[in-house]
Amino acid sequence: MGIVLVAGFGDTSGDELAAKAIALKFASEGANIAFTDLVIDENAQNTAKEIEAMGVKAKGYASNAANFEDTAKVVEEIHKDFGRIDILVNNAGITRDGLMMRMSEQQWDMVINVNLKSAFNFVHACTPIMMRQKAGSIINMASVVGVHGNAGQANYSASKAGMIGLAKSIAQELGSRGIRANAIAPGFIITDMTAGLSEEVKTEWAKKIPLRRGGTPEDVANIATFLASDMSSYVSGQVIQVDGGMNM
Repeated sequence: MGIVLVAGFGDTSGDELAAKAIALKFASEGANIAFTDLVIDENAQNTAKEIEAMGVKAKGYASNAANFEDTAKVVEEIHKDFGRIDILVNNAGITRDGLMMRMSEQQWDMVINVNLKSAFNFVHACTPIMMRQKAGSIINMASVVGVHGNAGQANYSASKAGMIGLAKSIAQELGSRGIRANAIAPGFIITDMTAGLSEEVKTEWAKKIPLRRGGTPEDVANIATFLASDMSSYVSGQVIQVDGGMNM
């Protein structure tokens, strides 16, 4: 599968477990893993060791995904360490929820900057490498709220919709260079954040999902593996909803 860069490993919007599941799944397929986070702390170091135990190379890099220059430098460093970048997973994300009439400019700017600008930063830094390789797969971790919207999350919804538009545009621009770009839109995924919801809330969620359960990080990782592999060699510019049929 080659070299995988997971950008924004410590996503605080609830997808951090999905990022780890993706990294472990990719590693199980023989991929070497580079990942970025604001700080490479003990947890990140332990994750790198867990990945390395699967017989592949893994390294974490401290980087602010929302900073253009910082991103360019870390991608250059990763390319130097690993020799190539075959797959980019854009996962950086935060939430600052609130109704539009009460949402502050800071809430809006923070979410757009971290979620959407970080994806632009990494795509901008990685595509010249992929173009020279004449191959690459870009996967943007979006959300069902980026497809359908959600009250109280205008900023988050807009950022995730932007990531979908970014993937579709890159697919058109760089398809002739052998680069594919797609987006994954997870629905109700069971993470540490959602696990804290009351049983009543989780039950109500389940009633809205045809498969009658929340998704797992592994469900998301399986789709990411498909989009990163040759099994999806003729798939580009698509959005795959991983939501148990909730938004058909």
